[in-house]
Amino acid sequence: MKKRNGLIVGLSVAIAVVALVCSVVLKITPTSDNSVSAAKYDKASFSTLAGYYSQKPLWSNCPGENKKARCADIIVPLDWSNVGANQIKIAVAVNPATDPTNAPYLLMNPGGPGGSGKEWITKYISSLGTSKLRSAYNLVGFDPRGVGDSTPIKCTGSPSALRDFLYNASPFELGSKKDINYSKTLIKFFGQACLTYTGSLLGHVDTSSAAKDMDILRAVLGSKKLNYLGYSYGTLLGITYASFFPKKVGKFVLDGVVDPTVSPTQDSLNQLTGFQSAMRAYLADCISNVSGCPFAGLTVDQAMTKIGNEFLKPLETTAMYTSEKNRTLTINSGFTGILAALYSKDSWQYLTKAFQDVIGKAKPDGRIFLLLADSYYGYDDSTKTFGSNENEAFKAISCLDSRESDSEASMLQQNARVLAISPVFGRYWQYGGLGCYKWPFAVVPGPKDYSAKSAPTILVVGTTNDPATPYSQAQNVAHNVLAHGWLLTYQGEGHTAYGSSNQCVADTVENFLSNGKLPAKEKTC
Repeated sequence: MKKRNGLIVGLSVAIAVVALVCSVVLKITPTSDNSVSAAKYDKASFSTLAGYYSQKPLWSNCPGENKKARCADIIVPLDWSNVGANQIKIAVAVNPATDPTNAPYLLMNPGGPGGSGKEWITKYISSLGTSKLRSAYNLVGFDPRGVGDSTPIKCTGSPSALRDFLYNASPFELGSKKDINYSKTLIKFFGQACLTYTGSLLGHVDTSSAAKDMDILRAVLGSKKLNYLGYSYGTLLGITYASFFPKKVGKFVLDGVVDPTVSPTQDSLNQLTGFQSAMRAYLADCISNVSGCPFAGLTVDQAMTKIGNEFLKPLETTAMYTSEKNRTLTINSGFTGILAALYSKDSWQYLTKAFQDVIGKAKPDGRIFLLLADSYYGYDDSTKTFGSNENEAFKAISCLDSRESDSEASMLQQNARVLAISPVFGRYWQYGGLGCYKWPFAVVPGPKDYSAKSAPTILVVGTTNDPATPYSQAQNVAHNVLAHGWLLTYQGEGHTAYGSSNQCVADTVENFLSNGKLPAKEKTC
């Protein structure tokens, strides 16, 4: 089950809770600063911005399943406030159009933060958009700074240490003073490990810097305007780029929208509301339409209470048996498994099977929940490895972009809000301010104004019951944030719509990308 966005912006709260109750010892060893060697890349060529914009990358065949794709590394400044000091690399892959010489370029980002755009070109090109899009555009995927094959973020000495950090449970009662203090120590230690393994790059993986990198990519590809398709966190990248370079904006599509104008605390509440709504939709469908639904005969509210009392709360103190060899299910992996299945209606069948294996069973088996969590984190137990550094990059980028207050008073107020939204899910959405506790670098502010007044109309796509980026965010960005936004609504379930919903959405997006035209009135599909 491959998700477009394994981790998305705003889930810092859920991840904070995951971190809040895990137990791990990380081994830290010193490392050199993780930036590009000046000698290797001829530092003199990149002493000014002009050198970056005029570079000629060396293109070669990409590794991976897509034999047509071409790859290169493009050099950008480590620190945009001191462009000549040091450099990092951005990994780029291009899938050629049917007529690549005459076709325009379309840059894409699949989300995260931490998702690899290069990987979508080299491994998953058939699932990107539609065949019409892939024929018309030279599709460009890139790994933002800190991600994947670009100069990467690294936070642990081994995959097993990261797995333990994400999956293991606290030895203390959830939310107790010992648990809170344990979590503070653990998260602070994780941030220091990121700094030790990554070096000064850790302070420069903010979204504003990544958006400025995109303009170098535009120039190196020879495009006067940047055409762009961004999903989930990729919408934040797109909005940020448009705010910095409004006159360089070509045809922009933002699907599954992150609203950069809301506070971190409100963003957390928005996302909890989204997951709560998606869970209730799943339960209503299961109860009404699924033979063997373990919640048959119950109301949605009764089913939610049953999940809390009979599945989640017992996991807080006792790990559950799974038929996966030598692995148990903790509250971390159990709750994460639920969230993972709510990203797409296609995954509801797995969630039903997971609940069938645990609800009312004499010997519950949490295997499916564990596999869902593995999918979410990109973990392969057969090799004991993660497919990428997405989890580490997610934490590093998210903590540099924004964070909730970690004052006790603020967290207690926020705890009350999340419990009011969802007594069941809200229990595991508390203490979000600890998610970036004592992070080594301060927040890097984004643009002061996200309206992109000089940019042309930007197409914003929102799904009415999107769990991860709620529809209200798409509405606000299209109508109140962007000076020239146009909202396409997909009435349905799941995170993002283009390429995974219906022909109405596909036609509207592709007509816009091909000729820049939109219907006179905003549309619902």
